[in-house]
Amino acid sequence: MARLVGDAGRLAAGRVTAQDVMAVRLPGSRPEMSGQANAMQPEDVTRLVAERLNAGDAAGVAALYEPQAVLAYPADRPVTGREAIQAIYQQMADAGVKFALETPLPTVRFEDLALTSTRSADNTGVRVQVLRRQPDGSWLRIIDRPEVSQP
Repeated sequence: MARLVGDAGRLAAGRVTAQDVMAVRLPGSRPEMSGQANAMQPEDVTRLVAERLNAGDAAGVAALYEPQAVLAYPADRPVTGREAIQAIYQQMADAGVKFALETPLPTVRFEDLALTSTRSADNTGVRVQVLRRQPDGSWLRIIDRPEVSQP
């Protein structure tokens, strides 16, 4: 995931509750960008997440995850499923959060799985994701842990 930029308030501080997530109206009040390009390489997903969130398209971001994917943000309160993931991203979009692009580290692949990562722009840790190749050849996230501190 790209670096959080801007005032994300409680979200960035990790003080979002399950009730906060479920209180977000789905689909979001921001425009949805249906018909967007698929990620044909695992490395494309991080860029597409940033572009779609920066455009306020939480549904478009969630579409880059498998239906039962897990997003560990904050790390100690992971959520499962596209609706819950969309709710997290909608809160970010509503809070004015913008993602800056980060340079991907080398991707590790095994058959239809890929491990992608980036070093945080502030050099405080890394972001890691596991993706699975879909039948159409595109890639979707199945596990996303956007904040992993350095030991």
